[in-house]
Amino acid sequence: MTAHDDSGRLHGVKACVFDAYGTLFDFAAAARGCRDRLGDDADRLTALWRDKQLQYTWLRAAQGRHADFWQVTGDALDFALETLGIDRPGIRDRLMTLYLTLDPFPEVAGVLQRLKAGGIRTAILSNGSPTMLAAAVRSAKLEPLLDAVLSVEDVGVYKPHPKVYQLAIDRLSVPAPAISFQSSNAWDAYAASAFGMKVVWCNRYGQRRERLPGAPDHEVTTLSELPAIVGVR
Repeated sequence: MTAHDDSGRLHGVKACVFDAYGTLFDFAAAARGCRDRLGDDADRLTALWRDKQLQYTWLRAAQGRHADFWQVTGDALDFALETLGIDRPGIRDRLMTLYLTLDPFPEVAGVLQRLKAGGIRTAILSNGSPTMLAAAVRSAKLEPLLDAVLSVEDVGVYKPHPKVYQLAIDRLSVPAPAISFQSSNAWDAYAASAFGMKVVWCNRYGQRRERLPGAPDHEVTTLSELPAIVGVR
């Protein structure tokens, strides 16, 4: 059976697995929640914080010097604050606290509800530490809509290491071709495809296509299209 038919629908999907930050949860919400203190620096801080956060995950993985995502997120924030010359009392603690309760994107709860009602298993597979992910899921009231919340801490290395994608297979007992993986990060989407999963790239940020192994089966701008793609009405 082919991965999809002429309509674009993916066949044989038994589980939908989601990246967390940028895919389910809006990482810009933390700085946005401090706009009263940050003003015009909020957007610049968000961009630099996120870029450095991801760079540190890749560099730590390459060096074999793992630290959990809470430390990496704090280190990246310190770099961004210093680079932008932001030195305001209490701002670091406030930003880090807000990162634990990031807003979900508007369509997320409804999409997860539809998938569950359609018999599709749902899970998060994230760089986030277990504590961070539990806080975000609880704040967004998504616990009843997820079958599993999986952290890279269980394998001790960050995406896009193949061990991370294998974790979803092992924990869900679903083979890679029966998993639809969703990420807003192009590099993550391509890596999951190269690993053997079906992939829906949720390109929320207008990224260009990567020149990397793999290729997403679908590209969407929000997750609202996902249920139809995996055959859920």
